Formats: sequence, C-alpha cells, structure tokens
Amino acid sequence: MNARTVGPAVAMTAVSMVLTLAVVVMWLGGAMPWPVALVVGLGIDGGWLATLAYERRLAAQGDHSHAVTATGWGFGMLATGVLVAHALGEESPGAWLAVAWLPLAAKLLWMIHGLWERTALTSSALGAIRGIQQEARDEAAVARARLRAEAGTEETRLTAVTQAGARVAKVQARTARTLSRAWSALSDTRDGEDTGRALTCVTRGVTPGVTPAWTLPVWGPVDPVPALEAPALTNDQLDQVVDQIRHSETPALSYREMAVRFRAAGHSASEVRLRAAWKRVAA
Repeated sequence: MNARTVGPAVAMTAVSMVLTLAVVVMWLGGAMPWPVALVVGLGIDGGWLATLAYERRLAAQGDHSHAVTATGWGFGMLATGVLVAHALGEESPGAWLAVAWLPLAAKLLWMIHGLWERTALTSSALGAIRGIQQEARDEAAVARARLRAEAGTEETRLTAVTQAGARVAKVQARTARTLSRAWSALSDTRDGEDTGRALTCVTRGVTPGVTPAWTLPVWGPVDPVPALEAPALTNDQLDQVVDQIRHSETPALSYREMAVRFRAAGHSASEVRLRAAWKRVAA
C-alpha cells in the first residue's frame, strides 16, 4: 500500500519539475542566457524538492511544521503560476493549461500519502484485528447455535407437555363417562320395582312399619356430626321435629340441612326413619 500512494506522488512530482524547468528555460531563454534561465528553473524545482524532503523528514519523526507546509504549497503554486503564464503567452494555450495543474496535484498526492502514513498499521496489528474480528464472528455463531438449540429444546418440551395434557384429558373424559354410566345404572336399579320390593323384604324385619327409600349418595363435602345418645322418638314425634326444623327458615331447608340440625339438636334416629319422616312431612 505504501508503493501505491508514494509512487503516483513521486511520478507526478518528477513530471511537474521537468515541465517547470522546461517552461522557465523556454520562457526566460529569450531574455537572458539559457544557463541563467536553467539556474532559475532549477532553483524553483530545488526549493520545492527541499521543502518536500524536509516535510517528509518531519513526518517520519511524527512531527509537523505549518511553515514548511506553507512553503511547499508556495513553491507548488509558483510552479503552477509559471506554467499558466507560459500557456497564456502561447497561441494555443490549451495544451499547456491542461498540464498546469500538475504541481498542485503532486502536492495533493503527497498530502494523501502523509495521511495514509499517519493511519497505517503494521502487519502484526492488522493480524490482531483480523483475529479479534474472527473471534467475534465465532462467538456470534456459537451464540446463534445455542439459541437455536434452546429454542428446539423448549419446543420439544412444550410439545411433550401438551401431548401429556391431552392424554390426561382423554383419561379423565373416559373416567367421567364410565362413572356416568355406572351412576345411571345404579339409579335405574334403585328406581326399579323389583329392586324396591327386594329391599323392602330385607329391611321389613329390621324396621317394622317403615317403608325404606333408597337414595343415591350425594357427592360433595360432608360435615361430620358427633354421635349423641338420645331416647328413640316415635314416628309422630319424629315427624313433628322434622317439620319444625324444616320450616325453621324461609325457604324451607333441604334434607341435608335438616338432618344436620336434627342431630345437632341432640335427637337420634336412623337414616332410614329420618328420610321416611322427611318424605311424610314434605308430602
């Protein structure tokens, strides 16, 4: 890269110096001896070259001088002025005006070369930068791969949980259907006439004078009631107590609420007698 920037600057500087020397010799050759004109041209080129060399030396030391830079630009403008003045004195100034900008262009190229030198890095530094960039790219690729793997794992987990939930829901639905069918069969059995007669025959010897009514159990919370010892009530007394408890509130209490309050009041009766009394009162 150094040769790419310094090569054009050197070439354009050499061309500019040759053109300046030739123009000075041709321009002043008619008014003074040509050796004198040659010395003048070499003086302009020599001053320009000297300031350029000094400026390059300061740049190599990491220093800079505005006076030297201004002097260099002054010599460049002087050479450009000589070329422009010579071109204006010619019958066809186009060709000379076309090359009159070369001294200033050479100065600009040297300035660009100086800027490159101040920002140039060594091969080891460039290698370190490439290594850092490659490491960053590697870390980014690993992070992307990790995120994709985690996303795939999470998707698999969610799929498994969803499938397990669906299986549980299916099992619960089957269980509910089975319980519903069993409950329906039990209800049909209870309501059947043959079942009622069979149960009546079984319980007639235990509870004479009472027609049993068989009711399915109720699902739900059960309030425990402590067992109390109390004298047995007759059917009339039992009906009277049940009716009084049932109508103790408005609207009338349900059987479960009445049964809880019946036993909480200290009364004692079997479930069959209590339910029979409830039906008699409710009827």
